[in-house]
Amino acid sequence: MTIQTNEIIKVGIADLKFAKSPDVLRTSGLGSCVGVVVYDSSLNIAGMSHVMLPDSSLSKRSDLNELKYADTAIPFLVNQLLRDGARKFALKAKIAGGAQMFSFSSSNDMLRVGARNVEAVKQILTEYRIPIIAEDVHGNSGRTIEFNLETNMLKIRTVSQGETEI
Repeated sequence: MTIQTNEIIKVGIADLKFAKSPDVLRTSGLGSCVGVVVYDSSLNIAGMSHVMLPDSSLSKRSDLNELKYADTAIPFLVNQLLRDGARKFALKAKIAGGAQMFSFSSSNDMLRVGARNVEAVKQILTEYRIPIIAEDVHGNSGRTIEFNLETNMLKIRTVSQGETEI
């Protein structure tokens, strides 16, 4: 009898990774960043992106890290899943993060990075017609998330608030 173990695939900041069941995708350090999981539950395949910023057009760098921005990372994630056999109509998403980590007395929208990240992620998933099945966003605490490909559950550990599953 063989015992199948779940490998934990770590997704770094401004990174994305793909996995198949029984593996688990994990990313930590989600403050204002948003963790985006897109998956095809019947095929047990998923990808996770750790989105840092909403919009790549604001970058002045020529060596742009496409995985850092919602508007470039999510299309890459979706297209790779489709190349790996996922079916567009079956794709679903779960998201977490987008906290406001610091309080500002200014009403400057550029300082609301967490909220802008959540808005950008939701807009792009809507454009791709991928429903968000569950979310744990905003607040002011950091998070670590793990997506279990066997159960399609997203485990969220929130700093000083414990653990939940969505």
